[in-house]
Amino acid sequence: MQRIYALIGKPLGHSLSADYFNDLFATQGIDARYVLQELSDLSLLIPWLEATPAVVGFNVTSPYKVAICDYLDEIDAEARYVGAVNTVVVDRSGSKMRLWGFNTDVQGVVESLQPLLRPELQHALILGTGGAAHAVAQALKRLGRDYTLVSRSPEAAHILSYEALTPALISESGILINATPLGMEPLVTERPQLPYEAITPQHLCMDLIYNPEETRFLKACREQGATTINGLKMLLVQARYAWHIWTHKQ
Repeated sequence: MQRIYALIGKPLGHSLSADYFNDLFATQGIDARYVLQELSDLSLLIPWLEATPAVVGFNVTSPYKVAICDYLDEIDAEARYVGAVNTVVVDRSGSKMRLWGFNTDVQGVVESLQPLLRPELQHALILGTGGAAHAVAQALKRLGRDYTLVSRSPEAAHILSYEALTPALISESGILINATPLGMEPLVTERPQLPYEAITPQHLCMDLIYNPEETRFLKACREQGATTINGLKMLLVQARYAWHIWTHKQ
């Protein structure tokens, strides 16, 4: 039986994951295919897996990277620490299907940022507080950088509101990372609200979005002279690690 791998989330029209993996399968002669499975609600996951026994692994994207944890039988230590999962192994070897969760986004962010970091870039603002933002925070810890989370509705003392992003704070934070869906379909005309005029050529700005190639956020940062990077390298790195997990944990 041909193995099936998948991406679950909503929306998925922007995703390049299927292209990446299906090209991999074709070039390496692997009898498998990768599909995009939009789920309007995560409660549909288990019925879909039960009805599709060929699925042996799947990736998770927005908005389910945190909520998926409630559906898993085991969670890798780093993914548990982060509180978000983007890669799942489906173990069907026993009498009962078991799901094992991992986070490869962290490594994706680490390998994307590391070549661009300079000693003076010590503090980051992470725009967003979802599962992707959690992975970014863990990556920054690995890289020895401090960070502050920014949210439209801050619920904790260590999370700032967008209204608190003054030009002075932007100037003091050399790394800006967009971990929100603003800039991605269907929100391509939107960007996080911050004082872009305070961004300088000394800033490093990353958007986890890779489609479109340059979001409104990145365009505004580039126009201020900042170094910019989108999420394509992160996608490729995390996909490589996901494939390693699927082929070594089954």
